[in-house]
Amino acid sequence: MDKQFEEEALNYIQKDIRPTSTIGINVIIYNIFNTKDGKYKTTGIKPLGTPPPILDSALVEISRDQIQKFLISKGYFKAKVTSAIDAKNQKAKVRFKANQGPSFSINKIAYKITDSVTKDTYLKNKSLFTHFKEGMRYDDDSLSYERDRIYQVMKENGYFDFARPYVKFELDTNLNSSKVNVSLLIDNPKDKAAHQKYTIGESSLIIAQDAEGFQGPMDSLLNDAGKSSRLYRGLRYTDLSGKFRRGPIARYNFLQDSTTYDIRNETLTYDRMYELNVFKNVKIDYAKAQDSSYKLLPIIQLIPQKIMSNRVEGEIPFNGGTVGFTLSNTYTNNNLFRGAERFEFQIKGGLQSRIGNGTSLLSDIYQRDFSLSSNISVPRLMLPFISARPGRRGGMPHTVFSTSYAYALQTNFFQRHVFLNSVTYEFVESKSKYHSITPLNFEYRLGNLSSNLSDSIIQNNQYYVRLLSRKDITLGIKYTYSLNSDKLLTNSNFIYFRGNMDLAGNLLQLASKLSGNKHDPKSGDFAEIFGLPFNQYIRPEVDVRWYKGLGGEKQIVTRINAGVGFAYGNSTAMPFEKLFFAGGSSGVRAFQARTLGPGNYNRGISIPDSATRRSLFGIDQLGDMHIEANLEYRYLLLNKFFGAKLKGAVFLDAGNVWNISSNNAESSTKFDLAKLGNQLGIGTGAGFRYDVQYFVFRFDVGLKLKDPQFQGSEQWVISKLFSGGKEFKRAYNAMNSPMQYRFLQYNFGIGMPF
Repeated sequence: MDKQFEEEALNYIQKDIRPTSTIGINVIIYNIFNTKDGKYKTTGIKPLGTPPPILDSALVEISRDQIQKFLISKGYFKAKVTSAIDAKNQKAKVRFKANQGPSFSINKIAYKITDSVTKDTYLKNKSLFTHFKEGMRYDDDSLSYERDRIYQVMKENGYFDFARPYVKFELDTNLNSSKVNVSLLIDNPKDKAAHQKYTIGESSLIIAQDAEGFQGPMDSLLNDAGKSSRLYRGLRYTDLSGKFRRGPIARYNFLQDSTTYDIRNETLTYDRMYELNVFKNVKIDYAKAQDSSYKLLPIIQLIPQKIMSNRVEGEIPFNGGTVGFTLSNTYTNNNLFRGAERFEFQIKGGLQSRIGNGTSLLSDIYQRDFSLSSNISVPRLMLPFISARPGRRGGMPHTVFSTSYAYALQTNFFQRHVFLNSVTYEFVESKSKYHSITPLNFEYRLGNLSSNLSDSIIQNNQYYVRLLSRKDITLGIKYTYSLNSDKLLTNSNFIYFRGNMDLAGNLLQLASKLSGNKHDPKSGDFAEIFGLPFNQYIRPEVDVRWYKGLGGEKQIVTRINAGVGFAYGNSTAMPFEKLFFAGGSSGVRAFQARTLGPGNYNRGISIPDSATRRSLFGIDQLGDMHIEANLEYRYLLLNKFFGAKLKGAVFLDAGNVWNISSNNAESSTKFDLAKLGNQLGIGTGAGFRYDVQYFVFRFDVGLKLKDPQFQGSEQWVISKLFSGGKEFKRAYNAMNSPMQYRFLQYNFGIGMPF
């Protein structure tokens, strides 16, 4: 059998007689839980693992016949497939042997289409889609595709009653030289001389009273609606629930009066009505006009879903020597102003504490967070002075108004207040291409140092003190583009890309210069707005991934995530919230988040005082630039594990953060391409993913291989794990307390890391 058909032919072998994988772990687990006294149980079978394939000669014969039919469908009309069974020691080998014979090619194509208009419609569009040509190898799939495309073209050009069975193919294989003549037939409707085109007439859009649906016959409801509603631009709108305004809903009805019927407009109406996210069911029926006008009268039936909801969520962040909790409450209203506007309001708070060193849980709380946020998402592009047309391509566009307040307190060091306000336009160019533009992003930050902060910390850490205590304003724009995010949960082959750009301060700087004012930011003289200095920076970031499916549930993912923030003009340093960190459950997983880098930074050497290290935890290991790379192999461990799939992963991660714009930063923390290899942190590990269909619970164990905070060969800390590990950790802990060194890092999460 040709190599190109071997893999596809395997799909025609009945699943119950396919061999297990080489390891066979699913079968082993099944046998452990579902056998007794050497025999398989017939009752009380537990859904763990996979039962072993049992030989069944009837299934072998069915498989042989299906493989033969498959080869015939590919143009090997004389193909013969035989099977043989070799049994020994209660194990069987099944062999299928295929004698393909010659492949038949298409000699001539004839068209038997009696309706001249239908024939012209097909031939005019044929070149845009056909896979059906003279000289090609005969293939049933090409004919099926042609039939589907003919059906689609006819439904796009007004032929409402057209059906696939009207399209037929006749084959003549009685030729020499392994050739076949193919005739394409398009039948007319029974007792009619031609297919009939239809146009759209008056439409009716009716919304049910509640989520229970429509009460009573639709004809009676439409009759009552016709009496109580008026016709507006060819649409009769009736809202039995009284919860929706006409304009925002009717805007996404694309079945317009006096237009030719086009199935694409029907599909688009379905898509947009569902994307409004306020209807749980959408149904479109058609009535035909009683006269002979060949008009269709669309009936759009919408059943609303629950409008309001409230969600309480909590999580326990656990990393290395820290533990804490986060609790949030989110209220959602999907129809705030009766126009499918989605409103969300969230209250969130959390604590983080250090553990170990003999202290009790939450006795050493070093971080407190609190935030309020709300946003309104309107299902259209609200552009000033521009009347945006409803989106026909891609997905539903949105305009999002957001505001939030966040408070952060690091004990004995600082507290920060951040106010964020933005207007964002989101639209989907196509199924795989997403754009987000934020033309207005306003941020106000207010930082205060703790009154308990010692003079030594202030004097020895001027860079961080200025960064955290500064009061400033950011006015800028943002742009995000992503490609293939819709494929992330598949095992197909694709490249994922996400890029975003954050740009701030340029307009304010221009206004400052035009006003004639001169300032010297390097000496602390900043241009101001509303009495506060404004930030000026550029911050691009990219995330590029390559997903390669290896068959079944096996997949390899490679990823590069890089970003840089560069302060210029009116700023001498990036805002604290815009800095990058390395490590964590989605980065270099062998390192706790915010404990890798920047560069070759070593806390014990740079901060000799234990109290200062405690105060600066999570702050001193940030940077203006980051690069992280990941390689991960994913595979299926157990197909049935307590009602879900248990998947495994092994990975290799590398990366770090660096400083680039600060003159006050240590030289060892700055990016130097020549020292890149010496400054990378590297880790490996393995993990589990418990896939319950709607979300994934993830547990990863990362092992440090190379730690850039050390020098020379000492960076390869993996060697210490096997020799001298206790002494190495004792010396490190004494120099870096309260931090303790860990070769292994445990990461819990929900969802895939990338």
